[in-house]
Formats: sequence, structure tokens, C-alpha cells
Amino acid sequence: MNTAVLVIGGGYSGVMAANRLTKRDDVTVTLVNPRPDFVERIRLHQLVGGSHNPVHDYRNVLAGRVRLVVGSVARIDAARRGVTLESGDTLGYDYLVYAVGSGSALQVPGAAEFAYPIADLEEAERLKPVVAAARTVTVVGAGPSGLEVAAELAELGRTVTLVCGGVLGPYLHPRGRRSVARRLAKLGVRIVEDQQVTAVTPDAVRLGDGRELPGEVTVWTAGFGVPDLAARSGLRTDADGRLLTDETLTSVDDERIVAAGDAAAPSGLPYRMGCQSAVQLGPQAAETVLSRIAGEQPKPADVGFAGQCLSLGRRAGIFQFASKHDTANRFHLGGRPGALLKELVCRSTVQQLAYEARNPGKRDRWSKDGERRKLLRAEAVEVRL
Repeated sequence: MNTAVLVIGGGYSGVMAANRLTKRDDVTVTLVNPRPDFVERIRLHQLVGGSHNPVHDYRNVLAGRVRLVVGSVARIDAARRGVTLESGDTLGYDYLVYAVGSGSALQVPGAAEFAYPIADLEEAERLKPVVAAARTVTVVGAGPSGLEVAAELAELGRTVTLVCGGVLGPYLHPRGRRSVARRLAKLGVRIVEDQQVTAVTPDAVRLGDGRELPGEVTVWTAGFGVPDLAARSGLRTDADGRLLTDETLTSVDDERIVAAGDAAAPSGLPYRMGCQSAVQLGPQAAETVLSRIAGEQPKPADVGFAGQCLSLGRRAGIFQFASKHDTANRFHLGGRPGALLKELVCRSTVQQLAYEARNPGKRDRWSKDGERRKLLRAEAVEVRL
């Protein structure tokens, strides 16, 4: 008898989970995704700049046994083990993998009306012709997306102002941060640090100190939010809307629902959002499901980080090295070598998805983080106190 597993979300974690589930011949896998193609989210800034197309046919990254359903899930009915799509169609499941990812968070007055987010394909496609016709651009947010967009557009000749809510590249080690600042200065990017944007208008952003920065286009990269599907479906979430799970990525409400990627909050301590954690959590969510099908106890998830890599235009980049538990250290690779390494990472990520499609469960190259167990124990002590 076949076991039906439904995966919601066709990003990095969802594709990896769906592919890993095909390890068993008696598992039927269905992937639900709003669009018919896979999108390399880490290349969306290149789509805006016109240097790369991030769209791939799912046939190149998804196992042939996985059924693709193009649509969006409106509600999960855990009691009946089914989902309702926005089209009104319903799908049943024996197990569900919740991999809905993340999107833009536009909570500042005027941002939803006048700013251009860049968290998904449609937003990037909407932004591309707008910046092509503009001379001045304000980028709000100095995390990875903000840094990459600012550099990409400055290299194309736009006059760019980058507004940082705190410091430039908050993840980076101070040495890496100085390297990025030098590159942005070379490209002519004006950097405004330690300023929150309090409002967005059609032709300016207003700062916390009362100043207004004029600009023809405002690109919004400040923060990410997750879809409210879990909360809407009566499942418990953390304060940011991520599905609450235990360390095996299993929902605290239902052992037949397992989460992966940006929308998962194991033990209320979510991993850093991004493809680096997603490509590890996806297979591990699938392994939790496969263990339960086999009548075995699932293993806790284990994620290790290598650092953070950024492109800073087409001719430079940076790889900020970090400990496995995701703390940046003093070492980085910048300039042209940094750009080449970033490009290698982008290509290898897609190759990793394709490899998993052909060889589910055959390779796990990630080194793991031994510090999370200590953190969990410390959190437990703190809660008891």
C-alpha cells in the first residue's frame, strides 16, 4: 500500500524534501507550488540587473516520480489530512511537508504602495523595467539582498543610496564589512547607517531622524515574513508565523506534519533563513517522514553553516567564513575570487537539487553544528528558572 506525502512549496527545501522522499518506492509524492518553474531565489538581483535568468524547468531539478500541482494552498485540514487549494480543489495526504518559504515584509507606512520588494520572481520581474528607466535608486535594508541589489544596480550606472537599519551587513565580521564598504564606495553607493525608514512616499523615503532621501525608485529588502498558512489552519506558530516543531522538524500539534526551510521553527529557535539551511532541512524533513513510515524514531535535525557569500556586482563578491554554528569569523575571500566562488555556489546549489532527484539520499556533504545542543540545553535551563 502506498503512502501519500504532500509537499507544500517548491523552493530549495521543498524540492530537496520531495526528491529525498522518492527513496522509497511505496511513497507517492505530490509537490504543490504557485508557479510551474523552479526559481533560483539567490539570483533574483541578477534578474533585475539583466545578467541572469533564475528560472528552471522543474524537470531539471525534480525527480520524475514527483507529481507537480501548480496552485496555492488556502488551508490545511490536519484532522482530515487534506488541503484546500485556492482554486477550490482538494488534495489528501498521509504526511505533509510544510515548506512554504518566506516573502517580503512591508510594514512601514507607504512601503506596500510605493516600494518595490524583491523576495520572489514576480516582484523581481515587476522591478526590472522600473529600474531600467530610473537614474536614482534607494535600497532599504543592508542584509544580503540589499547589498547585492545595491551593487548590481550601481554597477549598471544607477545612482544608489543604501539605507541600513543598523550596520552595513550585520552578519559580517568587521573585516568583511570593511571589504564590502570599500567595494560599494568604488561603485559610488552612498551608505546611510543606523537609520530606520519610517515612511515611503512615491519619490522619497523618510528616516527616523526626520530627513527625507529623494529617489525615483525605492527597493525594499528589509526583513522577511512567512506566509500565514499554518496560523490560518489552526497550527501553532512562533511570533513571526513559523510553524512550531520539535527537533525532528515535526509539528508540535500533529506528527504527520513536518516542516522545512524558512517557515520552520524547531524548538522555537529557527535557523537562519536562506538556501544554505533550506537544502539541509528539506532532506531531513523527508527523513523524518520516512522514519515514521518505517516505524522508526526520527532523528533530530542537524544543520551546519559555512558562512555567507554575496555578489557585489558582476566582477566582485565576498565569501564570509563562519563557524558551523553560524558565527562569522575574521576570514573572508573578496574581490574577483569572491565573485567566482559565489557563482560556483549558485551553480552547485542547482546541481545539488538535480543530484538528489537522480540519487535520493546518496550524498550528504554538509558538516554539522555541535553547538545547537548546548544552546537548547541552556534555553531549557533558562525556561525552568
